Amino acid sequence: METGNTSKDPLHGLTLEKIITHLVESFGWEELGYQIRINCFISDPSIQSSLKFLRKTPWARTKVEDFYKYALRTGKLK
Repeated sequence: METGNTSKDPLHGLTLEKIITHLVESFGWEELGYQIRINCFISDPSIQSSLKFLRKTPWARTKVEDFYKYALRTGKLK
């Protein structure tokens, strides 16, 4: 049983913008586009265009969040 407001969710308290920014800082757009094959990371990528796309595309957001959790678990984030 959890006590207080602690959460075991690694995404707890993180905004989508913080997640994308951290991924870009750690991997760069090119590697991010290779790891997560979605156009907003491949064709003229930016934080704002990615946010716009991911906020209205649940399957793509799930891919990004899953990759972020994987990168956290494996120590690949800077």
